[in-house]
Amino acid sequence: MPLDTARAAPSPVARAVKDALFAALVAAGVFGPLLAFKTTQDMQNRLIVEPRWDLLAVVVLLVWAGRFLLSLWQARVRPETTAAIGTHLVWGLIPQSIRLVIRNGLPPAALVALFVYPMMILSLTGGGGALKWIDNFGIQILIYVMLAWGLNIVVGLAGLLDLGYVAFYAVGAYAYALIATKVIPATFPGLGVWAFWICLPIAGILAAFWGVLLGFPVLRLRGDYLAIVTLAFGEIIRLVLINWTDFSNGYEGISTIPRPSFFGIPFNASDTGFAATFGLEFSPVYRTIFLYYVIVCLALLTAWVSNRLRRLPVGRAWEALREDEIACRSLGINTVNTKLTAFAIGAMFGGFAGSFFAARQGFISPESFTFMESAVILAIVVLGGMGSLIGTAIAAVAMIGGTELLRELDWMKAIFGPQFDPVQYRMLIFGFAMVVIMVWKPRGFVSTRMPTAFLKSRRAVSSAHVKEGHG
Repeated sequence: MPLDTARAAPSPVARAVKDALFAALVAAGVFGPLLAFKTTQDMQNRLIVEPRWDLLAVVVLLVWAGRFLLSLWQARVRPETTAAIGTHLVWGLIPQSIRLVIRNGLPPAALVALFVYPMMILSLTGGGGALKWIDNFGIQILIYVMLAWGLNIVVGLAGLLDLGYVAFYAVGAYAYALIATKVIPATFPGLGVWAFWICLPIAGILAAFWGVLLGFPVLRLRGDYLAIVTLAFGEIIRLVLINWTDFSNGYEGISTIPRPSFFGIPFNASDTGFAATFGLEFSPVYRTIFLYYVIVCLALLTAWVSNRLRRLPVGRAWEALREDEIACRSLGINTVNTKLTAFAIGAMFGGFAGSFFAARQGFISPESFTFMESAVILAIVVLGGMGSLIGTAIAAVAMIGGTELLRELDWMKAIFGPQFDPVQYRMLIFGFAMVVIMVWKPRGFVSTRMPTAFLKSRRAVSSAHVKEGHG
């Protein structure tokens, strides 16, 4: 009987082919209505349907090939070692001595690369090309790194699911825009060149105040109920900005927002501008480089404060709250105040990032602060490993940098036609990538956790001993 069973069992290749065919059928059913047909208007403004079977065939073929290779690999690897190989596939092949060099030398090397990035791009691409690479791939990514690190205090350290973090981002942006365009010109016009440096701490304080205002009545809630309330708070802020036109100018937004100055020296072509003061030829790249270093300093400040607070009693209270709120209460910790502190500090850094965003753009409107922004920031925190600053930074580079790279894939139009726009499929691609990463690394890029309190020696906590989804 065992012999007959063994003969009847399908081979690994046959099983992989079967799994791949099933995955291809599912992909055809899911993506068929989205990719196979496209509605356009002809010259007579009639709605017509254009078939795109080639695009659907490519997607289904990719799904089939990916599932076939995955099934074949899983069949060849023993079940008890699949998780270990999936986690340490590359890291386990590196010798121990090289691991120590990488672990100890990588953070300083990354910090040096962070500071020399604008100069390297400037030397490689010149003044015109450097603007795009420094602004889109440098400043844009660092804004989301800072936002994710701020949300990491709330979600990663305190374990509070916040779906309305973009509200604090909006509070900081509108605080700077309104004070810089209305309050300062009407009261102290001479401080116009210092508007950013004056409004930056004010924006953070106001965002923290709104964090306390939100948290005080609702932080007795837990889990999904708290998430729904924070989501509602974010939508309330957005709707207020849309409908209170006398205050926020509604959908028209606020324009002519003052740009940051070099500590009182404006970046313009006048005789008192930055270029003339330092004897340089005027170029807009100077302001972009300055903005880059400003957001680098703000992001590093966020990381430094997060690490310091994590080692303080309040940080240990956050982690205790994240692990078990009932046990936290039994130890006499005031959970409401602990949650309130996390919300206020996380909101403060969101306000700082919002103030910088308004100064960088020069224009803001409610469309910049939708729920999708909160979802992207939360996805960065989850993908990076909740509670991990390094993992969150890696996830931000992958998600935001990947979105910007999709804008550079114009060569794909030669394959799929001139109407193909890869940017339109960025959410589809990132959704698929998130599923793959969550299967491969269910606790994020950095699945281990360094304890804040230890006896004799500090040892990383293995992902096997960490609750799934909690870093």
